[in-house]
Amino acid sequence: MDIIISNASGKPIYEQITEQIKEQIMSGELNEGDPLPSMRALAQQLRISIITTKRAYEELERDGFIESFTGKGSFVAARNKELFREENLRQIEQSLTFAVEKAKLCGVSYEELSEIIKMLFEGDE
Repeated sequence: MDIIISNASGKPIYEQITEQIKEQIMSGELNEGDPLPSMRALAQQLRISIITTKRAYEELERDGFIESFTGKGSFVAARNKELFREENLRQIEQSLTFAVEKAKLCGVSYEELSEIIKMLFEGDE
């Protein structure tokens, strides 16, 4: 499991860890039942505080991406189709928000943007 921390990022370190692990689970790089490094091991690997890794793991568990068992460790949770759909929808919304903001800055109308989206969507069929 590769995690890259950027000090130049405006995001907190725990959030960077959380996003990268979520992405690895969503992409299938990490599968159901795969063990995650212990909080201590990940903290040492990334040269960060164990409190930071604990917060990242707590967020992942709260969001249903991992399960933690006392004395055994943390593992990728069983795929919940609704959870993955929601996460994908959230990512789509982020991308579309960026596209809409860019369109507004460039003077692209709603109709033009809708047509672009329609062409892109139908182009995959």
